[in-house]
Amino acid sequence: MENNNLHILVVDDDDRIRDLLKDYLTQNKYIVSTAENAEDAKKKLEYIKFDIIILDVMMPGQNGYELTKIIKKDIKVPIILLTAKGEVENRIKGLELGADDYIGKPFEPKELLLRINNIIKNNNKIDLNTLHHIGKAEVDLMKMTVKLFDGIKKINISEKKVLVEMLANPGKTFSREEIGKISGITQERSIDVMITRLRQKIEQRPKNPKYLQTIRGSGYVLWIE
Repeated sequence: MENNNLHILVVDDDDRIRDLLKDYLTQNKYIVSTAENAEDAKKKLEYIKFDIIILDVMMPGQNGYELTKIIKKDIKVPIILLTAKGEVENRIKGLELGADDYIGKPFEPKELLLRINNIIKNNNKIDLNTLHHIGKAEVDLMKMTVKLFDGIKKINISEKKVLVEMLANPGKTFSREEIGKISGITQERSIDVMITRLRQKIEQRPKNPKYLQTIRGSGYVLWIE
């Protein structure tokens, strides 16, 4: 997933910190919205789907701990807490409420960027033990099989590697070069053949694919409903 597809909400009552983080993260190709308090944040959360929330703990009105609890109850979104408190119990409290990470003030913006990148990387990992669905096809990565209606077909290790990356990044266009590095296949023609075989296993109409599509001049993309 590219940075410029990710929307971050920065919640902090300090105008200077909000503006600094918005400028810095925007320079690093993120889409950034800001909120000055919990009420402002909740209004934005009603109509915008954010990928990550950076949330100050010490705010007037509803604090960051209370807002974390509310958000995590209804929305699955990573939260990084900003806190001036360094005590272990305060850090533990935030994590127990569902926060994904924390960073103590003052901090270097680059450190926050690294924390964000780590969360993105971890979220893009998929569970190999879980059955994954691509339309009507049921993919079992552990057994290396694809079940479509009453038929079950095997996938090889190269196909599995490509599916793992594509399932972790739906909507991302993978160039042939990227697919080659993932699969270990060097010949472009062989990569195209592999994609054709994958379509035959996951698509109801392989010659008119709905999910594993060609992006002319760019590569291939997997769409998941």
